[in-house]
Amino acid sequence: MDRSLRNFVLVGLVVSTLIAVGVSQFASDDPDGLEYIAEQEGFVETAHDHDLADAPLADYGDGLTGNSTLDTVIAGAIGVGVTALVGWGLFRLVRRGGAPKVS
Repeated sequence: MDRSLRNFVLVGLVVSTLIAVGVSQFASDDPDGLEYIAEQEGFVETAHDHDLADAPLADYGDGLTGNSTLDTVIAGAIGVGVTALVGWGLFRLVRRGGAPKVS
């Protein structure tokens, strides 16, 4: 990878991380639309948590450190990193296939 492309990718990762970490601080603590309607209609108590509700990064990492702001920052940074790694891996797989040969 040439230097300018590497710099572009690194700047993109830094900007993505800053946006994920910064914007996520403004996430609403209010329930989403489905949860709100379930509360209004009186059937919210019939809801069940999904299988990954106890995963470390569920609910924006709530409970990782005991500090909700820091939990959200960590979850956002990890999310950007995982997304970047998956994207890089897919790019490598597609690139490895090579261009079809024309006869």
